[in-house]
Amino acid sequence: MGEQQHVRFPQEVIDEYATLGVDLPALFSAGHLGTRMGVEIVEASADRVVGTMPVEGNTQPYGLLHGGASAVLAETLGSVGSMLHGGSSKIAVGVDLNCTHHRGARSGLVTGVATPVHRGRSTATYEIVITDEEGRRVCTARLTCLLRDVRPGDGAHLTTTG
Repeated sequence: MGEQQHVRFPQEVIDEYATLGVDLPALFSAGHLGTRMGVEIVEASADRVVGTMPVEGNTQPYGLLHGGASAVLAETLGSVGSMLHGGSSKIAVGVDLNCTHHRGARSGLVTGVATPVHRGRSTATYEIVITDEEGRRVCTARLTCLLRDVRPGDGAHLTTTG
């Protein structure tokens, strides 16, 4: 999958989460699933989240990128944007994901770009466009997340122990 890329966060985001002891790179991933699938976040802000995923290892029986893999990439990117919008006092929980698959991809990397459609106090909706290496649209997705207040005990799920 190549060299691990490091996400660039706005300094105010780094400072805000550092006071909570939150490991941002671990937080802004798809967890164990994302690691297995090779998802990498390369840019992250409330206005735009960009990530990549290899097609190899994420295909269905016909050798095409699995639609579920596109959904994982889309939900990961939209959730990161929603969480950055909500800030450290909120947790973003996906409540609706819609994916339209436009074309197949057989190799290389796909890139997803999530941009906000709506950012409110209790919900955030992002459109995620996934393209192949030639810039052709593979999938268009829309994710809505509920932004709920952090409750005691939530922090244990947001930090890593190393």
